Amino acid sequence: MGLPQENRWRNQKTGEEGRHHVDESVLQKAFKEAVRKAGLLKRATCHRLRHSSATHLLEHGYGIRTVQELLGHNDVRTTMIYTHVLNRGGRGVKSPADTL
Repeated sequence: MGLPQENRWRNQKTGEEGRHHVDESVLQKAFKEAVRKAGLLKRATCHRLRHSSATHLLEHGYGIRTVQELLGHNDVRTTMIYTHVLNRGGRGVKSPADTL
């Protein structure tokens, strides 16, 4: 999880500043509360949101390496799991020209 906290720290020797990362549970709690407030009936989790985001990026033509970088995967084979959407016959990724 790479979300920074608002509180900053400063290294007294170098003067370098930075922010600590928000704990994963903070994001999960906020997401769970947003799902509750939205009245969603389907089970929604941060992991499913991440998976859906990657899938939609691929469906809309983003390159596998771009998605790999966004997800923080070291190995492209991990990202390749999301390419199942590309292999659905006529129901897979469509060309932008198809919507013209």
